[in-house]
Amino acid sequence: MAVANLTTQQAILSEVRRLDRNRRALRMWLGIVLLALVCLVLVGGATRLTNSGLSITEWKPIHGVIPPLTAAEWEEEFKLYQRIPEFQQLNSDMTVEDFKTIFWWEWAHRLIARGIGVIFALPLAFFWLTGMVERRLRWPLAGILGLGSLQGFIGWWMVSSGLSVRTDVSQHRLAAHLVMACLIFAACMWIMRGLSPHSNDAAPTEGSRAWAAIIAIFALFQIYLGALVAGLDAGFAYNTWPLMDGAIIPFDLLIQKPAWINFFENPKTVQFIHRAGAYVLFALAFINMMVALRAAPQTTHARRAVVLFALVTLQAAVGIATLLLQVPLHWGLLHQAGALIVLGFAVANWRGFYGEFAHDTMIAERD
Repeated sequence: MAVANLTTQQAILSEVRRLDRNRRALRMWLGIVLLALVCLVLVGGATRLTNSGLSITEWKPIHGVIPPLTAAEWEEEFKLYQRIPEFQQLNSDMTVEDFKTIFWWEWAHRLIARGIGVIFALPLAFFWLTGMVERRLRWPLAGILGLGSLQGFIGWWMVSSGLSVRTDVSQHRLAAHLVMACLIFAACMWIMRGLSPHSNDAAPTEGSRAWAAIIAIFALFQIYLGALVAGLDAGFAYNTWPLMDGAIIPFDLLIQKPAWINFFENPKTVQFIHRAGAYVLFALAFINMMVALRAAPQTTHARRAVVLFALVTLQAAVGIATLLLQVPLHWGLLHQAGALIVLGFAVANWRGFYGEFAHDTMIAERD
């Protein structure tokens, strides 16, 4: 009996080690995906800030990988761009050489998006077929792949809004495109964090988990507001702080009728709401830190709360600098990267309150 029990324990230990190895591989893979998503969002931000997003006027998911290679092909691509209002109304003096500059930004953005599809789908297929993906994670990961495919359609839906009447893309579609990218980013972070070791520290308070959820969701909402600001070019005006247009609460925030449309169409109102959102997020992170430090100062949860508040504070400082400098390219991209870092850490912090998947459950789930 003792020998049988020892054999069983050794088998369980061997299985746990195998599962831990699988988890490390999955975490490394998801980490690479997260880094690629950050690069994608930053190149997308650069595409927006350099007004390059409408340079490719056709959607070719496969053939579009190959850029123009000859002078004739560049002329053909340039002629397609000359048909849209952006060229006719804003860039009528642009040459082919000027066009190449904006083309390469948009092409790089689309190429990275395609690349992420490959580095997500192929390893997922390998991990799935070799039994390295735990059963509970299979459909969530497949769901992320589905969101990635949907994101491709959203991206083209966004671009198409600027090809016929407008001289830029719709800020609403831009916001949808960025929020979807952030949802994919957050989902990958959630799963990767769930596969990571967790401490046994108890939550500082009964409401800590809910508070962490609120911060993560509000961080995503703040990114949505930032997308509206970008879509309306609202960051290039009212470049003072802490006053905006000479006041804490500026006038004419509801000048458009009906009043609700100002929150989506009025650059002044949208920038003000984005500023107010930053103050709210700062307050949420500060309260979260103070409660954690007071209730359980020596726990990992308290340390995470301090880091989260530090990240939010740094992001606020970068945002203010970006505004005061009138959104230069590098500062704008730094602000966008900071938003992703805050979101990612907030999601990881939220997931940290749920603990790691139990090994015994994992073993029971194996095929």
